[in-house]
Amino acid sequence: MISAEEYGAIISDLMDELPEEFFRGLTGGVIMSEALVIPDYARGNDIYTLGQYQVCCGVRQIVMFKGSFDRLYPQADVPAAREILRGVLRHEFRHHIEFLGGIRGPSSLEAEDERDKQAYIARHQDRDNV
Repeated sequence: MISAEEYGAIISDLMDELPEEFFRGLTGGVIMSEALVIPDYARGNDIYTLGQYQVCCGVRQIVMFKGSFDRLYPQADVPAAREILRGVLRHEFRHHIEFLGGIRGPSSLEAEDERDKQAYIARHQDRDNV
């Protein structure tokens, strides 16, 4: 399991890879949390929230959840963690960029995430009905 210091350093390095324009309007920045976050629609201990784009009270921020990462990837070393977290961070930045651009509808990441959520729920309903 990577340490909190390693996790923070990885996130910082990954942020340095991104163009400065991506941070426009991200008033709360990127925050690292120790929380383990289980989505409210979870049907078991098989899905966790690794990152989240949040908009509240005029603040736009990205929160990265180390507790969730540790639960899903307890054996990850620094190189593996870097690749996983790169994908999560870029996913959350895409939410931010789409929010700023007013992108909604079936081709948005928000819609894609909702389709993934519904597919997860359907898979678990199928298992529950067996």
